[in-house]
Parts: sequence; C-alpha cells; structure tokens
Amino acid sequence: MKKTHSKVTSLFELTILWPAVIEAFKKLDPRHQIKNPVMFVVFVGSVLTTGLWIQALIGHGEAGAGFILAVTLWLWFTIVFANFAESMAEGRGKAQAESLRRARKDTPAKKLSKPVHGAGFTSVSVTALHKDDVVLVEQGDYIPMDGEVIEGVASVDESAITGESAPVIRESGGDRSAVTGGTRVLSDWLVIKITANPGETFLDHMIAMVEGARRQKTPNEIALSILLVVFTIIFLLVTVTLLPFSIFSVAAAGKGTVITVTALVALLVCLIPTTIGGLLPAIGIAGMDRMIQANVIATSGRAVEAAGDVDVLLLDKTGTITLGNRQAVAFVPAKGVKVEALADAAQLSSLSDETPEGRSIVVLAKRYGIRERQTQEIGAHFIPFSAQTRMSGVDLGSNRQIRKGSVDAIESHVKKAGGVFPDDLKSTVEAISQKGGTPLAVVENQHVLGVIELKDIVKGGISERFAELRRMGIKTVMITGDNPLTAAAIAAEAGMDDFLAQATPETKLKLIRDMQTGGRLVAMTGDGTNDAPALAQADVAVAMNTGTQAAKEAGNMVDLDSNPTKLIEVVKIGKQLLITRGSLTTFSIANDVSKYFAIIPAAFVGTYPQLGALNIMHLTTPQSAILSAVIFNALIIIVLIPLSLFGVPYRAVAASRLLRDNLLIYGAGGLIAPFVGIKLIDMILAAWHWV
Repeated sequence: MKKTHSKVTSLFELTILWPAVIEAFKKLDPRHQIKNPVMFVVFVGSVLTTGLWIQALIGHGEAGAGFILAVTLWLWFTIVFANFAESMAEGRGKAQAESLRRARKDTPAKKLSKPVHGAGFTSVSVTALHKDDVVLVEQGDYIPMDGEVIEGVASVDESAITGESAPVIRESGGDRSAVTGGTRVLSDWLVIKITANPGETFLDHMIAMVEGARRQKTPNEIALSILLVVFTIIFLLVTVTLLPFSIFSVAAAGKGTVITVTALVALLVCLIPTTIGGLLPAIGIAGMDRMIQANVIATSGRAVEAAGDVDVLLLDKTGTITLGNRQAVAFVPAKGVKVEALADAAQLSSLSDETPEGRSIVVLAKRYGIRERQTQEIGAHFIPFSAQTRMSGVDLGSNRQIRKGSVDAIESHVKKAGGVFPDDLKSTVEAISQKGGTPLAVVENQHVLGVIELKDIVKGGISERFAELRRMGIKTVMITGDNPLTAAAIAAEAGMDDFLAQATPETKLKLIRDMQTGGRLVAMTGDGTNDAPALAQADVAVAMNTGTQAAKEAGNMVDLDSNPTKLIEVVKIGKQLLITRGSLTTFSIANDVSKYFAIIPAAFVGTYPQLGALNIMHLTTPQSAILSAVIFNALIIIVLIPLSLFGVPYRAVAASRLLRDNLLIYGAGGLIAPFVGIKLIDMILAAWHWV
C-alpha cells in the first residue's frame, strides 16, 4: 500500500540532516537547555570547564590547557548531540508537515448561490470561503475546504492526504459524506457544504499536529524525567562533596594531588544518566512521528503512550467493522415464483432508489440477465419511500403495481388488498434475520414474489486482524444499534470477543466508564456523530477520516486510511514507545555502572593511589581514562539516535519475556559497551599521543 509519508524513511536525508545540525546549535540557548534538567547540568559543567580552560591559557590553570580544552569540547559535543537527536525527530515531523502543506491548494472555488446542483455560481478564492458556504466541485476540481456532501456522488482522489492510490467514493448521506480540502474529484460532481473556516480545516490541524511543536510530555515521560532529576541531584551532591574530601586527604597524608574541578565535572557528566536524558525528547517526538508513518494523526502524546497499555477495544459496527451500507446479496423467491421474476420486479422498484441499498439491488438483478431500463421508455411512476408506509415502489400503468419494503409493511399492504402473505416466506424471513441480514419483501399487485436479503458486508480480512489483537491480549467489543440477533451474527462473522446491541450514545458512554472504573484501559474506534461522546471518554480514541467532523474532534487520533483494525498498528507503536524508552533507560543506567570503573580510579588515583587496583581496563593514563569516558559518553548518544527514532521492535510475546529480553540485551549490552568503547578510545588517544 502506497503511503504519502513513506518517502520520509531515510534517517540521514540531507533535507532533514542539515537543518537538524543548525537547529542543534540554536538549542544551546540556556532557555531551551533548562527544560531538560539532566542536559542543563552538562551545559553548566561545559560553561565551567570553558572558564577553567581560559584560566589555563593565561597561566593559572589547575591542569594543562590542552586536557581541559579536550574535556570541554566533548562536553559541548555531548549537548550538541542530544540537541541533534531532538532536532532530527522534530525535522522528520516538519518534513511530514511540509508534504501536507503542499497538498493545500489555493485554487478558485465555485460558490453556489443556492445549495442545489444547477444553481448559478461565482468563482471566488478559497480564502474567501467561510463555514456554511456551499460550493460545487466538478471533475478535475480540487475540493477547496473541509465539508459535507449534500448532493451528488463522485470518485475522489485522496492520495495527497491519506497516501492511498485507489480513489474513494464520496456521496451525500451516510458515513461517506465527509470530504477533506486538498483532495481532487476524479469523476462526476459534488455539492459541498463547508464545515470549517480558513485556517481551521483538518489539513491545517494536521500540519500543526505533525510539526510537534506543541507536544506535551506524557505522564510516563514526566515520571521518568523526575527519576532522572533525582539521580542527577544525588550525583551532583556526591560530586560536590568529593573535592573537600580530596583536599583533606592530601593535607592529612602530606602527599598526593588534589582532584581537579575539570575531572569532577567529567565525573559528574559520566555518572548522571546523560544518555537517556539526551534521547528522551527524541523518543517522545519519534513516537508521534511513527504514528504519522502509519497514516494516523495523533493529537496527543498521552494517547500514543496509552495505546501501549490498551486491553479493551470498542468498535462501532457501521462503517468501522462493516462497509457502512447494507448490500443486496440474494433474491429468495416465494414458492412457485421464478427468481428471474423476483429480480425483475425488485430492479424495477429500485430504479429511482439512490440509496446504496437500492443501487445494490439493481446491480444484483443484472446477474440474472436483467439489464437496467430507461424509466422514460417504460412509463414508470415511482413511489418514493415513506416513513409512514415503510415502502417504496413503481406503478407501470394501471395493471402493474410493484412495492418493496419491510416484511411487516408488505404483509399489511397485501392483507388490505385481500391477498395472503405466504407461510413459506415467513420461515425465510426468520432465517435471514437469524443470520444478521435484513429482509425486504417484494409484492406485485396482490401477489408476494419473494424476499430480498440485505446484509452488512464485513470488511475483508478483519477477522484475522481481530485474532491478532486477541494474541496481543486485547479484548474486542462491537457496539451497534442493531437488534441482538443481527449484532450476534455480525460479531461472529467478524471474530469479535463480545458485542453490545441496541446501543445508544448513553449506553456506549456508560460501558466505557464502567470498564475504566474496573481498571481497564479502553480504546475505541468510530466514525459517526453518535460515537463522539464515547470517543471523548475513551483513553485512546481513533476516529475514522471518512467519519463526521464531530467524531474527528472528539477523538485523540484520526486514521487517514479509515481502517478500524489500524488500532493494531497504533497499539504496536504505543508498546514500541514504552519499550524503547525502557530499553534505553536500562542501557543508560547500565552504562553508568561500567563508566565508574574507568573514571573514578583515574580521577582519584592521585589522591588515593590504592584505587589504581580498580583500573581493570588498564587505561594508559588518568587523563586518558577521563577523556576516553567523556568521549564515549558523547558518542553513545549519536550512536543511539537511530534506535530512539525508529524504536525497539515490538513482538507479541508475554510481558515477562519482554522484560527478560530487555534486561539481557540492553542491560548486559549497557554494561559491556563502555568497557569496549572506552578501551578503544584510550588506545587511539595513546597511539596518537593526544594525552
């Protein structure tokens, strides 16, 4: 499946890389650095060592100017690399926004004088349109702004928004009436009522969302930030007290050297969790960016994170599990009636029926060799559907009257005319209802010809997708306004775990609240205005892009592909976000443990010579050990940028196994990597005589 956003896949595209480098240096502004306490400590330490280097240049340094400069530069690089990771994540989002911005067309719009096709129109700029204006969009025209189709049916190319190459049908009424500005009409025409003011369209909201500038930290991210701050404060207090201890020890022993402030700053930077501190903003931004890659617009970072813990999924039936409109699937004739006769009468009664159900009856009749007739040629007088009669039909002269409608309405109509509804059809009607279908009876004059079976068409492949959700530990529940019999049949065909029939907006809302009270984390997908209250209550609310504006505004995610099973990708991305953050945190803390063995013996060997026994890596000199640890501390951030942006792969396995694998790979890896990395850097420094 083609994706509009798939072109932003390469991590080091020049269009993203170079702006990220520039932005990384701009983020050296103290007002930005203070937002990340861990990196702010590194920033203050860099400023301090810069001052010590200047002091060494004028002949009053605590150590050699070259050594202090080397430490200082790598401390600054540590900050720049952390800024670069964040800028790369933001740059990917901005690249997505730019591709969406190009989809916004400033073309003339045909504003209608009256809200009907055929009324006169004036050509106006898109910027002159306002909410409730009515426009005509014809073949080849771009839809100027978000709106609702009030008349017509047309094929629309939405690839600029959704990335789907296949066109979609948009029509008045039902769940396919919403259109998005920037999409193009490929055939026929649409009369559209504008539903947004300039600057308030869905495309404008999308652009603002994907740029990520207003992304708020999630509760989990805030908790982790607090933990990192606590670690930083503890190590800061410990490091500050080490200088007096060193001074006292040297004075008491009468020999040795006092530890330098430069070494203490290097020690502090290596001890605090700088790796995860530097990558944490990038991980959060990248989580939302991965949603965009999946063609899901997330309006809330909290929702992305919550998706990783979802255990219940509620799905609206119509337009979500099913295609959204019932389709005629079979003609069942009464005893003694040929199926061709039933098909002929059914088609005649549906020629003027512009509903999806009516059109499907006309199409189904063609399978029996019956072609659509011209209404003018047959002299037909059509009887429109009425809520009072619950029937529609056609009169062909005075001798032939055909009616189509609900079974109860047709039975009553036949009895009033002196006819009888066949007993054999009653069992047929019951069988169709038990399968979840809807029976429509057809009568010609007083003679009942048979029944049309209408069925909600379940979207292809959906049962396999729900089985995958089940393996992920997520319970699926279908909510619908249908009767329990129909609901049970659709739920069984779709592979749902449970269903709620005859659901009203109030019962949907109550169901979600009851589940949340029981400690469940609830996700819901929906597309209708009646879904809006439940979407607003759900922890993760995915609105279909083909749905109403109310549903989109109530949800905290919008699926541009309008695929109800997209929640599988949403959940995977949410879990991937949590796993990535946990994995890198594990790696960072394990890293710090290993760095102790490199930098602590080197920093204090002058004060406490006995610490030389801890130099298990046999580093060349104390200065080389300190500098190697600082260089490794900076480089590991840039090495882990791809992992923070693309995420740790998610596998549908038990949480205990994920925890075990996480500790094994990232815990053990975090312990081993510094020993290897610091030793290699030390060997390079020694070979080039840089320390």
